[in-house]
Amino acid sequence: MFKAYFETLANCFKIEELRGRIWFTLGLLVICRVVALIPIPGLDGSALTAAMAAMAEKQRLADEASGGGGMGLLQMYSLFTGGALERCAIGSLGIMPYISATIILQLMTAVVPSLSKLAREEGGRTQIIKYGRYLTVVICLGQGFVMSMGWENPASVFRGAWTDDFGQLVAEPGMWYRIQTTLMLTTGTLLLMWLGEQITDRGVGNGVSLVITIGIIARVDQALQDTYRMFQEGQHIFMAFGLILMALAVVAAVIAVTQAQRKIPVQYAQRAVGRKVYQGASSFLPLRVNYAGVMPIIFAQAILMFPQQILGGLGRQLAPTAEGSGFMFSLGEFLTSMSDWFVYASPTYLTIEGLMILFFAYFWVATQFNETQIADDLKKYGGYIPGVRPGVATRDFLHHAMSRLTLAGGLFLVAVAILPAILYKSFNVPFSVGSFFGGTSVLIAVGVMLDTMRQLESHLNMRHYDGFLKKGKIRGRNG
Repeated sequence: MFKAYFETLANCFKIEELRGRIWFTLGLLVICRVVALIPIPGLDGSALTAAMAAMAEKQRLADEASGGGGMGLLQMYSLFTGGALERCAIGSLGIMPYISATIILQLMTAVVPSLSKLAREEGGRTQIIKYGRYLTVVICLGQGFVMSMGWENPASVFRGAWTDDFGQLVAEPGMWYRIQTTLMLTTGTLLLMWLGEQITDRGVGNGVSLVITIGIIARVDQALQDTYRMFQEGQHIFMAFGLILMALAVVAAVIAVTQAQRKIPVQYAQRAVGRKVYQGASSFLPLRVNYAGVMPIIFAQAILMFPQQILGGLGRQLAPTAEGSGFMFSLGEFLTSMSDWFVYASPTYLTIEGLMILFFAYFWVATQFNETQIADDLKKYGGYIPGVRPGVATRDFLHHAMSRLTLAGGLFLVAVAILPAILYKSFNVPFSVGSFFGGTSVLIAVGVMLDTMRQLESHLNMRHYDGFLKKGKIRGRNG
């Protein structure tokens, strides 16, 4: 099997166009990593890295996950940015503002009639993408300014004793520093967005997903170091075997669910077009179990990364303005208590995350899967599902079938997403270790790799070369 696999990989470089796309993609991904390594002038990235490490150690030893003021969320954000946040790099915002803008526009397209009409027009999607870029700039400016103030005053983000881990991160605090940092962070995100779009258009795979994946892969060494340190400090050997088995099980489950589909039988009746008579045939309509892929998790976590810091920061700013009473003091206390709802691994956080993943799974299917169009096309070309009348009945059948499949796929995504939090909360497994051995990072990495392999497969099949994938299994046709 492995021989056939490597032969297939070699075939990818025999095709000049495909070889150029692969090298183009790899080159741009290298640039993405460089963006995550270049520090912002005026910031001490080494001090921030040391502080984050000290906080992670304290958090690991804490009895309650809420005691660290959301350390898990910061580690998650660092995971999606490939460690750029810990280095105070120009890519510290990552690609998340672009994803947030995409979420907002997709939601608005579903509820705003003018945008919905624009999406159905020729060239409308291109215009909506342009709006998304403009909105990305606005979000970057807002998030960048907030992040610059957080670096300038860590007490506004972290609570109590956690602020003792920070030294002086900013050499020359002030408004000029904030403006400079905000513009650099915005530029870094826009560069990553542009690189992702170039990969999608001229490379191989989905550019935005690959940008996130390369950041996750870049954190593997940190995960392995934390794993070694965890067992060096007395963790039982059975825990190691358990993590390895769990990682293998999660990867196998992700591949199985990602490739799983329900095949709806379709029968085509004999029909005459002009002087030609087309014989009846049997086919099937594949409905994927996980139709939305990794997007619901990315969308949900992109939204949940900031509420705790924003609410907690506002609460700590408002509460001291009063003398223990009054509206402002009460509002500050209320916002601070609300921030506790979004503490990583808390029951409230996991509940909100699970509901958001299910919502975005159904939302993605509702916007991308058009059962009405499929039913009309089947009726137009003389196709029908056995036992189901063409037209409205077929549409309803497809809607019902896709709804049940989406529920199954959404519940699987929820289970995978909350797995690192359970390990983090119940078994004192560091977030970096839990997310690497099973969870969102595995799901994203495996899902994106499978999607990239499908695109390579299509290029190879067009030129009659062996492919990677065959009936959901990785193998070569000559193997």
